[in-house]
Amino acid sequence: MIISLTGFMGCGKSSVGRELSRLLCCPFMDLDSVIEEREGRKIPEIFATEGEAAFRRMEAEALRKCIYGQASDKLVVALGGGTVMTEECAKIVHEKTVCIYLRASVETLMDHLAGEVDNRPMLAGNLRTRIEELMSIRSATYEKTAHIMIDTNGKTIDEIAREISIKGLFI
Repeated sequence: MIISLTGFMGCGKSSVGRELSRLLCCPFMDLDSVIEEREGRKIPEIFATEGEAAFRRMEAEALRKCIYGQASDKLVVALGGGTVMTEECAKIVHEKTVCIYLRASVETLMDHLAGEVDNRPMLAGNLRTRIEELMSIRSATYEKTAHIMIDTNGKTIDEIAREISIKGLFI
């Protein structure tokens, strides 16, 4: 079983994914880290030099390798915030994984993302405005792709990971 974590930037996908993989005693992959390692550069640099469309192609390829090239029967994958916005990626995630949407309020996301705007190319400009704009575009796709939704506001990483394991009956 492959568990994927989706949601907006800063909702805790990577941190929750690491903790969930520890609880479930299975490997963890962060899709953004996989892309950075394979490309030998950070995501902001990829966006700056090649643009979002090229990054999304790299992301789809990395996702296919993570999902279809996995030797283990158990895996937790933290997706990028925009991964499921690509139709092919959303289909793979929904059909081949148990997808968990980590839903967070704009206020929670602003708290988590404060000071990280320089490392997040999609957040250039006013932070609140960009979060609201992107969430209005993405939230329906997150909900449609996910099998389980977890509200993360006011919860610790450990609490979220345990809630996922209980709701998904993974333990």
